[in-house]
Formats: sequence, structure tokens, C-alpha cells
Amino acid sequence: MSGTKGSGHGSGADDPSGEGGTSVLRQPTAVWATAGASVVAFMGIGLVDPILPSIARGLHATNSQVSLLFTSYFLITAVAMLVTGFVSSRIGGRRTLLAGLALVVVFAALSGMSGSVGELVGFRAGWGLGNALFVSTSLAVIVGAAAGGSAAAILLYESALGLGMACGPLLGALLGDMKWRYPFFGTAALMAIGFLAITAFLEEQPKPAIKTSLLDPLKALGHGGLASTAVAAFFYNYAFFTVLAFTPFVLNMSPYKSGGVFFAWGVLLAVFSVIVAPRLQHRFGSLKVLGGSLLLLAADLIVLGYGGHTTAVVCTVLSGAFIGLNNTVFTELALGVSNAPRPVASAGYNFVRWFAAAAAPFLAPKIEEWTDIHLPFVVAAAAAVTGAGVVAVRRRALTTEAGAPAPRHAGQDPVAVLAD
Repeated sequence: MSGTKGSGHGSGADDPSGEGGTSVLRQPTAVWATAGASVVAFMGIGLVDPILPSIARGLHATNSQVSLLFTSYFLITAVAMLVTGFVSSRIGGRRTLLAGLALVVVFAALSGMSGSVGELVGFRAGWGLGNALFVSTSLAVIVGAAAGGSAAAILLYESALGLGMACGPLLGALLGDMKWRYPFFGTAALMAIGFLAITAFLEEQPKPAIKTSLLDPLKALGHGGLASTAVAAFFYNYAFFTVLAFTPFVLNMSPYKSGGVFFAWGVLLAVFSVIVAPRLQHRFGSLKVLGGSLLLLAADLIVLGYGGHTTAVVCTVLSGAFIGLNNTVFTELALGVSNAPRPVASAGYNFVRWFAAAAAPFLAPKIEEWTDIHLPFVVAAAAAVTGAGVVAVRRRALTTEAGAPAPRHAGQDPVAVLAD
């Protein structure tokens, strides 16, 4: 199979429906192998959500200590954003994928064998590096190998993303209800299967003509519009990951029930990111959608923090809708507001915003320890409002992308990088 199959621009090349072109479901085995591994990679983000209380009990750790599982994971992911382009532009996409998968297999298995919360936090950091290498490269590989053009590849990738975000908590609940260690072993096994599938079915693709340096993403942040987008997304991501990492402690449900809540959350996130956001952007414009969604997320967080248990469950699920909208619009702003190459702009933007994803899981439980269970949500809501304020104040710098029509199937960062 050709490494560039489906990359041409003939009739129906960008028709994912298959009308006048190749059906989105009729793909080379290499594409399905990479997409399947992508599902598992995205599952790893929410995998630990339902079992956080179980891990705390099993390792005799506090909530803030267990939340470091997210902090170490995303801190390494943030730094890795400066490295992934450098690596893949030198060793090629296939080798980068395999290196990322190998790291995930090793560190996920080690996570399951951890004897202390410190060991588990450290192994999650190694997992984060592997996941960053894989996720940042997988869509480029899918686009290069897919039949039906870039639109079909993007649709497949976004479907994998949504499926992974929704099913990660379910896998965590199913295996974690037996023992908190089993979800880590399960992930290692699935990623090992993905490693073998990619080894067998994916051929190496041509290396990029221009190599990316480690400093290129930081230089891109010198653009005012991209820097403003990254700062606003930093505050938004603090709110996002307060929901993802702290809410399981507040709900205090069994792994099965918590997994069900976050499965529904993931479904809403996927639907609003892939389907609803482009329609709202087309009708109201990107900045109005973004500002309104950030303010609605803030309101949702306040109600979540002060409501009863049932209200907290409903607000947790509902937050997935606002998070899906914000993810899509922020991505398009980051990748369209400057003249930096899209992979470089994405790396710089992600480098900034993932630091908030690392901070929120650690700070939210600490704030609860210092004050009460309500204040972490107040702080998260204030962060979302601050993000909306940055968008409003820097509106002029952001209008380059905001005034443009929303691209079809726009979604998470790697998706939009290769959308055109």
C-alpha cells in the first residue's frame, strides 16, 4: 500500500460520504490500524477518572497526591510539544508512532505494578511522553495513507478521538471495579496490539521536506494573535481539567457509576466538537460562540460546585457540551490567526495551554484542603471567565480567523493541523 494513497485532489477526493469518491469506510488496513491505536491513546486521558478514589484507597494517598497522575502526564505532554515535531521530521511518522506506542506500553504496564503513588505519578509522566509522540503524529499518518482525501481521514480521526474520550472512563470502570491496577494493564495490552498492527500494516511515509527546530513553536508565540489565543486557552484548560480530574472525588461514586457519567460527558464532548460547533460558528461567528461557551461553562461550574449530588452529575455531563465547543473554536483560532505553519502554531499553542491541564488537577484538591469543596469550582469558573475576558479584550487580534467560515470537520488540534 502506498504511503501517500488518497492524498490527491481528484473528483470526490474530499468526499467522506463516498459520493463521487471512496467511501470513508473503505480504507487501507494501515489506516484502520492507526485509527484503532488512536482510540486507545485517547482512552488513556480519561482512563483513570472512575478509579481515582480507588487508587487513593489502594495506595493510601490523599486526593491531591492522586491528582498528580494528571499533573505529571500533562506536564510532560506540554514540554513534549516542543519535541514531537523535531523528532517526527527527522525519523519519519511510522517510527515516531512506534516509539510513542512502545513508551505507552512500557509505562502503562509499570503504572499497574506501582507500589506507591510516587511511582505511579512518575510512570504516568513517561506515559504522557509516549502519548504525545503518538497523538501528534497519528493524523499525519492517517491523512497520508487514507483513501478518499483529507476530509475522510479527518472524519475517521475525529471519530477515533470522540470514541476514545467517551470509552476511556468505561474501560477504567469495567476493569477498575475488579482492581485499580487492571485498567493500566488493559491499556498496555491494547497498545501492544496497536504496535503490532502498525508494524505489520503501515509503511513508512516520506519525511517532511523542512525539519522543525525545537525553538520554532516558541518563536511562533511572538505573534500577538497566537499568544492571545494560547493565554485564553490556558485559563479555559484550567476549568476543563478541574472537571476532568477533580469532579470524580466530588461525585464519590462507584467506578461503574462514575464511568457512566464520564461516558455521557465524552459523548457530548464529541458531538458538540464535531457536529454542533461548526454549525454555531457558521451562524454566529467564532468569537461569539467561544465567549458564550466560556461563560456558560463558568455558570455550569458554579452550579456543579454548590448543587446537590444529582445536580453535580447533570452539570458534569453538561460541561462536555461546552468543552466540545471550546476545543473546536480554540483550535481554529490557534491554527488560523498567525502566518506560522500549522504544525508549528499548534505546538506553540499546546505548549502553553497544557501547563494549565497540569496545574488544575494539583491545585483543585489543594484548594479544597485549604478551604472547602466549593471553592475549587469557583476558581475554575473564574478561570473560564478570565479566558472569555482575554478573548473580548484581544478581539481585534483574533478577528483574522474569527471572521473566516468554520472549516468542515474542524476539531482537535492535530485534526485542524492537516485540515487543508
